[in-house]
Parts: sequence; C-alpha cells; structure tokens
Amino acid sequence: MSLFPDGAHRVAVDEAERCTRGADAPAVLLDVRERAEWDAGHAPRALSTPLSALAAGASLPAAALGRPLVVICRGGHRSRTAARLLNARGERAVDVVGGMRDRAAAGHPVVDGRGNDGRLT
Repeated sequence: MSLFPDGAHRVAVDEAERCTRGADAPAVLLDVRERAEWDAGHAPRALSTPLSALAAGASLPAAALGRPLVVICRGGHRSRTAARLLNARGERAVDVVGGMRDRAAAGHPVVDGRGNDGRLT
C-alpha cells in the first residue's frame, strides 16, 4: 500500500500532519520557505530547505534522503513548484494545499527558531 494515493500530487493539511507526525513518521515534512520565514514559525518536526536552494541544485537534508516528502510553504505556490522539482529528481514528493496558513488555521502547532510559539510572516 502506498503512502500517498497513486497519482497524488497534493495533500490536505490534516493528511500531511498524519503522515509526518511522530518519531516513526513514514514521511518527512520539508519546508521550502526562506530562512526568515522559517525562523518566525514552522512545524515542529519540519526540515528546512528553501526553494531557492533546491532550484540552485542543493541536496536534501540527510534526514530526508530516500523518504517520501511532504512539501510545505506559506500558501502552496512554492511547495507545488518544489514538489515538481523534487519529483523530476526522482524523489517521491507531494505538496500541502494551503501551506502553513491552512496548517496554522487548522490548529496544528507552529514554533519559532527557539521552539517557542511561532507566527507566520
């Protein structure tokens, strides 16, 4: 059984949370916003690699290698672009519809760079 439905390119916020939650999560949440956005507020378990770095050829963080990726940004545009780029590289990636805005609105935690309550910029 596949983690994501066949042909899925996008997932809803709650589906993204379900498959990236916990230490033994089957997928990695990859935040592709820029550093200042990340520092202001991100999902507690997310890894950061800005879209600008991916577009320039940057590698994924070691913890993301070989794992399904759930890609998120502020509203969904950059994550959609990043997911396409990653899929073209041979990764299994989907993006989160509505991004961090919808994630925060759904009540999922957002933390800052120090682990305190974060905010979206």
